Amino acid sequence: MKVAFASTDGIRVNEHFGRSGQFVVYEVEEEGYKFMEIRKFSEGRDRAIEESKDTPEVHNDLVWDKVKALSDCKIIYMTEIGPPSAARLSQKGIMPLKVKEGSSIEECLEKLYETIKTSPPPWLKKLLNKKEE
Repeated sequence: MKVAFASTDGIRVNEHFGRSGQFVVYEVEEEGYKFMEIRKFSEGRDRAIEESKDTPEVHNDLVWDKVKALSDCKIIYMTEIGPPSAARLSQKGIMPLKVKEGSSIEECLEKLYETIKTSPPPWLKKLLNKKEE
């Protein structure tokens, strides 16, 4: 199962979903987890999304492009996300998870892995059962 993190440095979750210029992607498996790649949308903050707020049609297209590019991820960690973006992720079967700014990606992965191994909540069981799709 792929998991993505909105991060400017690849170490901490420290960015809003829409503004994040990159997402760090990991694969979480029965044996553990491993780094896969960094998916870049822009250098630094995603200014195109920030600057398109006054033109809803353009803004919506940019957000959809980001959602589609992350659609193989089952969980995305971020510090904040707007309700429309959260709804778009949910429509694609992706669970948005807000965490405290500066949360360690490594600690998030450890906690997720431990939860999967011990007692995953219903929403996580559902995601795990869809991993073949």
